[in-house]
Amino acid sequence: MNQVWFENVGFEMGGRTMACGEQPQARLETFGVHALSDTELLAVLLQGGAMRPVEAVGTASQLLAAAGSMAGLAAWQPADYRRLRGIGRSKGLQLAAMAEIARRMMRPVVEQPLFGTVEAIADHFGPIAMGLEVEKFWVCCLNRKNRLLKRVELTSGTATATLAHPREVFRTAIREGATAIVCVHNHPSGDPMPSSADVQATKQLREASRLVDVALVDHVIIGRPAADPTGRGYYSFRSAGLI
Repeated sequence: MNQVWFENVGFEMGGRTMACGEQPQARLETFGVHALSDTELLAVLLQGGAMRPVEAVGTASQLLAAAGSMAGLAAWQPADYRRLRGIGRSKGLQLAAMAEIARRMMRPVVEQPLFGTVEAIADHFGPIAMGLEVEKFWVCCLNRKNRLLKRVELTSGTATATLAHPREVFRTAIREGATAIVCVHNHPSGDPMPSSADVQATKQLREASRLVDVALVDHVIIGRPAADPTGRGYYSFRSAGLI
């Protein structure tokens, strides 16, 4: 049997000849994913290893019959798949994982928050900083409308760790294509009042932002309302007139 005959005519399998046009993978390559039936889509996932094309189509048909529909498979667990002959532990896990991927892809896209006010920043970081026993420093990369593009944890250390160097802060901002940034760090003590080191670091950030033309919208310290003399639980350098 030569290769040309194999590709253009078919091959013997399972007691009958299966034309190449019937092979789900071949149809996928030729006509695209939207042309495949539910059975064929499942067969593409099943095919491989010891399972050949005609067997994959048959098993896919059994899957749909047992579940009632493609949507019915969404609730199946790996053990449910393994009840069918030909589906082992590994393939059952893969199919369950694909169902979960499909569910997650259908979730609505949540728009990133706007960091136009210190309250919005504090609301975003309150749960993130809650209970932390070490000081962390985050750079929030923003677009022109102050919407968050990406939050990057730049440093994490002991309770007495120093803040990040401006060079690293703005290197991150430039890499992410930010036009503005918000810097945030937490005080494990809960008192958000800035130390002299915090004030000095903020001055350096302010000067560096002017040099690289990336706006420093704010530098916010996150604490806890119960430990804050003002009761707010956060401190804003911009609100304090230091930016």
